[in-house]
Amino acid sequence: MAATGRLTPAIVDAIVSTHGDRGQRAIEAVSEARVKQYRDFTVVVGHDDEYIVEDGGCTCKDAEYNLAPGDPDQRCWHSLAVDVAEGVDAVDYHDMWYSEVREFL
Repeated sequence: MAATGRLTPAIVDAIVSTHGDRGQRAIEAVSEARVKQYRDFTVVVGHDDEYIVEDGGCTCKDAEYNLAPGDPDQRCWHSLAVDVAEGVDAVDYHDMWYSEVREFL
């Protein structure tokens, strides 16, 4: 992905075969521009809420309850989406603090 700067069919297949449904959901989030970078956090907009992703960790329940901490192969789709979006330069940048935006939600 870093070499091409885009999601080729082979890259999509590799992500989905490695991460299954989580990989598919991550790709969908990137294609729908739901990865947002603010001054303080990177946020992935889910279907029910927004999740803060920092240093590969995420505030979602999947990351908290279902995944082994410290295992790089077990990641929630929000965390995967951030990596994919960064890899294809598809992060939606906002020059504001997320805490200010969150007040309006």
